[in-house]
Amino acid sequence: MSDTGIRFQRANFVVSDLERSLTFYRDILGMEVNYQKQSAADSYSYDVFEIDRAAVMNFAVLATSDQPRVMALTELKGIELPPVPAPRRAAIVLDVADIDGVVAASKHAGLHVYEEDHLVTNDGREGREVGIVDFDDNLVVIYHITKAAAE
Repeated sequence: MSDTGIRFQRANFVVSDLERSLTFYRDILGMEVNYQKQSAADSYSYDVFEIDRAAVMNFAVLATSDQPRVMALTELKGIELPPVPAPRRAAIVLDVADIDGVVAASKHAGLHVYEEDHLVTNDGREGREVGIVDFDDNLVVIYHITKAAAE
C-alpha cells in the first residue's frame, strides 16, 4: 500500500462473451491473461454490480508487461446485458506504442473506432489518441505521446 493509504488495483468491464472479448484485450491490445475462473455462487460481484443471480459469472484477470492484474473482464452468461447508456460513464485509457496496428486490427475485428484526434496534455506534450468501443460497448481510449513538452 502507498503512503497515501490507497493503491489502484484494477479496472473491470462486464462482457457477454469472455473469449470474444479476449480477442480484443489479449490479441489486439496485447494484454496477458493472468488467470481465468468461474465465480463462486456467493461472489460479492453479484451484489456490487447488481447482477441477477441467474447469471453464470466467469472472469479473467489481465496484465500488461509491467502491471500485474491491472484489468478484469467479468463475463455474464444466461442474461442479456442492457445497452450502455449515453453519455458513457467509464473508460479505460491505455498508452499504446503501436496505435496504427491496434486501430487496423480493431477495424478488422469489426469494432467501432473513432476518428483519431491530436492529443495535447496539460503539460504541453503532444501525441495521438483514438477511442475504440469493444464488443460489449465498453470504451477504451488509446494514446501515445510523440512529442515532449516545449522547454
